[in-house]
Amino acid sequence: MGSESVVHVFLVSFPGQGHVNPLLRLGKRLASKGLYVTFSTPESIGKQMRKASNASGEPTPVGDGWIRFEFFEDGWDENEPRRQDLDQYLPQLELVGKELLPRMLKKHADEDRPVSCLINNPFIPWVSDVAESLGIPSAMLWVQSCACFSAYYHYYHGMVPFPSETEPEIDVQLPCMPLLKYDEVPSFLYPTTPYPFLRRAILGQYKNLSKPFCVLMDTFQELEPEVIEFASTFCPIKPVGPLFKNPKAPNSAVRGDFMKADDCIGWLDSKPPSSVVYISFGSVVYLKQEQVDEIAHGLLNSEVSFLWVMKPPHKDAGLELLVLPDGFLEKAGDRGKGGAMESTRASSSPPVCCMFRDALRLELVDGGAVHRHAGGGLPSMGIITRDEVEKCLREAISGPKAAEMKENASKWKKAAENAVAEGGSSEQNMQAFVDEVRRRSLALPLKSTPSPIEAVQVVDSVSLVAPV
Repeated sequence: MGSESVVHVFLVSFPGQGHVNPLLRLGKRLASKGLYVTFSTPESIGKQMRKASNASGEPTPVGDGWIRFEFFEDGWDENEPRRQDLDQYLPQLELVGKELLPRMLKKHADEDRPVSCLINNPFIPWVSDVAESLGIPSAMLWVQSCACFSAYYHYYHGMVPFPSETEPEIDVQLPCMPLLKYDEVPSFLYPTTPYPFLRRAILGQYKNLSKPFCVLMDTFQELEPEVIEFASTFCPIKPVGPLFKNPKAPNSAVRGDFMKADDCIGWLDSKPPSSVVYISFGSVVYLKQEQVDEIAHGLLNSEVSFLWVMKPPHKDAGLELLVLPDGFLEKAGDRGKGGAMESTRASSSPPVCCMFRDALRLELVDGGAVHRHAGGGLPSMGIITRDEVEKCLREAISGPKAAEMKENASKWKKAAENAVAEGGSSEQNMQAFVDEVRRRSLALPLKSTPSPIEAVQVVDSVSLVAPV
């Protein structure tokens, strides 16, 4: 596995489940095309990944290539509560990462596996600083829609007016997009968002947007062609999604789970096709108790079967544990279940009911989605009532619009499959990216690493962890 024949790509992820999964999927796609891929994230998450899945330090074959895991300490104790505060954790991760990452790269170069490209996700833009300082090409993976990317770009550069504290009801007109009502902009950009730290984290990447030679996106050309074409005028974009479909390694055992998922497959198989509603709000958003109550009653009143993921808050987050209404589980009976899976993986092409304002991609395609822009029950925003929840679910499952929505969803599912298939737009973009990485690797010195003096200037309390 010498450097003369294998191109080594090094992926660095922010330590969050919603960040690890897409970047790891990209890593498996790159590995399936013959690259040697190392996936890295802090050891605080690596420990969980090793328990829940095959996150080994040894190379695992994926398609025509290999993938392995290499975790690093972030300099804080295992139970440090400051990890729950991104305003404190992100600077710490940058401080340690900028010291450790060059050391990790030097180790690989010394072992005749020099890294030819670094790839990061948006919360850790300093990775591209490290790459630039070492003369190594870098890329970034954006996992939202290109429409969201364009919205954040225009907000960061002040190119168009957005809602503000003094003018909270400004509608937003972005190029190549329909007019966004003030309550339809990405929620982190709204002036009363309870997550301003996430806005700061996402916008941090835009300071470094000129450094990656490519921005890979988990979308596909046919889904939002005009927005992608426009955004490509100010940024080198390659849509390569949907990343969860990997034709060359469909059954790869390499996973990035933090926790073992509940087994819901048997229960789902017992239900009629396209009859189950999946409910999830991710790992960051935390609803009001009042909104949980309204969703629960709306589910009961709609009489649909549902799979509801309710993630408890971290013990250091300072949030109260949400509870279901009295008698909810008894009334739901076999119609309800908790678990963890992704609606985008469903083979039945389900419609999607959107409660939040971040679904700009669904807005653009205008198919397979029921939209309810009423704040989503976030703090300082409106509550969606049980009647509205019930109405939305009935429309999606059995109402007069259901057949049309399912047809639209099926159409986009087919388009997504075509995009990643041989000759598809995303597959061509992925191959073009791999070819570019290979081309750039030939122009690199054999060992693109810091000098010995630079390499030893690391934080004493932080050490490299190479798990087995």
